[in-house]
Amino acid sequence: MTSQQTLYDKTQVNLALEVSIHIGLAIMLAIACLMILRPFIPLLTWGIIIAVAAYPVFQKVEHALGGRGVTSALLFTVLLLAFLILPMVLLAETLVDGIQILVAHVKDGTLTIPAPPVGVESWPIIGTRLKSVWDLASNDLTAALKAFAPQIKVVVPELLSASAGIGLSVLQFALSIVVAGILLANAQAAYEATCSLANRLFGDKGPEFQRLIGATIRSVTGGILGVALIQSVLAGLGFLVARLPGAGLWAVVFLIAAVLQVGALILIPAVVYMFTISSVTKSSIFLVWCLIVGLLDNFLKPVLLGRGVAVPIAVVFLGAIGGFVAMGIIGLFVGAIILSTGYKLFLAWLDGGSMSSHRRETEKEA
Repeated sequence: MTSQQTLYDKTQVNLALEVSIHIGLAIMLAIACLMILRPFIPLLTWGIIIAVAAYPVFQKVEHALGGRGVTSALLFTVLLLAFLILPMVLLAETLVDGIQILVAHVKDGTLTIPAPPVGVESWPIIGTRLKSVWDLASNDLTAALKAFAPQIKVVVPELLSASAGIGLSVLQFALSIVVAGILLANAQAAYEATCSLANRLFGDKGPEFQRLIGATIRSVTGGILGVALIQSVLAGLGFLVARLPGAGLWAVVFLIAAVLQVGALILIPAVVYMFTISSVTKSSIFLVWCLIVGLLDNFLKPVLLGRGVAVPIAVVFLGAIGGFVAMGIIGLFVGAIILSTGYKLFLAWLDGGSMSSHRRETEKEA
């Protein structure tokens, strides 16, 4: 018995060692694959997100073209690229024109800053300091620029770096749209692959979680990015009509703030500036327009956010905002997906516990 037990123990040890080696090799292979794909992970992730979000519209385009999937994907890719590139071109033109006008005014000595409105010094916290700086700029702009020269030297490189980052982000989104087009052209194969993955991860509930992830991506696209884009377009129209200097830049800043759910804060300085440079009537109309834009998300978000998702709106919203804070703009989707999936798994765990308790009580009664 002792020799048999010893042989059995050695067999078990060898088996455990072999399994451990296999697991270790699998982990090393997975890590190596991730390291190789690391530069492309954001690109692939955005491509999948865009493809999932656009799939319902893509199906309509494909149906209108008689089921030609490749042609539909090509057309859809071109339209999405145009939707991305054209606003960037218009924004660049606006910025270049604004900079050229500013430089021309500086060279001619015709650049003037209006005097601060009455009551600025009464503003809390920043009132006194703002009035002194504003007075200096309106009376002697050259002296004001010299006074803030150290701060300007620090800000300019950061602005250039931010501009380069924006350019790289636009390029990444363009490549992601191409990836999304390839996925849409092979939609059936991609769907079967996601079905297999969902079934491997969640078992019998795989199809349910697959639908949840797709619905969450579309919900965030419409409820947060869509609403922010609608508000930004309307705000940009208001800036252009009011002839606000740098209207394109204002619109981009507002878009970023709207995604962060603080878009109204960007409208406040715009309204204050309008009251300092325009008539009361024009400024009041601009104020009413900004109020409409700022409050628009209160009506659109409940309609678009959480639509078709089998979790409460609050879960999707908290996941999106928390993910954005933790991981940037891609976290809008990743955070919402993780929190929604966790919420459904938690409910499934609770239901499983309730069913087990009910089963035990039934057995006791029997």
